[in-house]
Amino acid sequence: MTDDAQQQAHPGTDRELDPPADHGEDTYRGSGRLEGRKALITGGDSGIGRAVAIAFAREGADVALAYLGEDEQADAEETARLVEESGRRARLIPGDLSRAEECLRTVDSAVEGLGGLDILVSNAAYQMTRHELQEIPDAEWDHTLAVNLSAYFHLVKAAEPHLREGASIIATTSIQADSPSPQLLPYAMTKRGIESLTASFAQLLGPRGIRVNAVAPGPIWTPLIPATMPPEKVADFGKDTPLGRAGQPAELAPAYVLLASDEASYISGAVLPVTGGRPML
Repeated sequence: MTDDAQQQAHPGTDRELDPPADHGEDTYRGSGRLEGRKALITGGDSGIGRAVAIAFAREGADVALAYLGEDEQADAEETARLVEESGRRARLIPGDLSRAEECLRTVDSAVEGLGGLDILVSNAAYQMTRHELQEIPDAEWDHTLAVNLSAYFHLVKAAEPHLREGASIIATTSIQADSPSPQLLPYAMTKRGIESLTASFAQLLGPRGIRVNAVAPGPIWTPLIPATMPPEKVADFGKDTPLGRAGQPAELAPAYVLLASDEASYISGAVLPVTGGRPML
């Protein structure tokens, strides 16, 4: 990344990211693949969520952006501006998705604000680097499971009654699900769980014509990295991939567009790796 590796307070913000991330602001060109659809993206204020929101809007979708709260407000408002600049509606929904009732409220707010729901992207996540098992607080373990894994379950359960045939659910998992780093133990475990949930959801909801898939990013340059990793890890972030660099959020967005679109009409229960060449077998 940089020789003088940046650090941020958790959860980090896009506006302070150095070097800035590319979310496709100047590069993504839509072709109407999601015209008229309504999408809810959790963690939609920054990073991968912002890139997906921009791409969805430029493909013709209205977008509800769920984000944690006040610290992310400025980032969320900037993402909403980019959605609206693309000619689509944006709805901002702050809330703590570690609580089941907030997952239900978030879905209801998105449906009310957009007039329905066609696409759910469960993307919000929590991670923290810990070098020893005894360093992991019990509360941090519980919180990581609640945000990364339980919220996915609660969001899908809340969204299902609103989804019609042709709807798409997409979760963000990680290469950590396949190649876990011990320093990210709780995070990696939840990402493996997301893959299992995705396979189960695909089988449960398939008879209704609802597709469920996941995208597995490799090292992607987002605010979560300088906010949760030590400086030496930030400085070398992504250099261990075959492509020799971290990916940008904009490089992930097309995978979500594909899985949300009719072009993926027979893809369900799949995990799509976007890892810079690191294998997931």
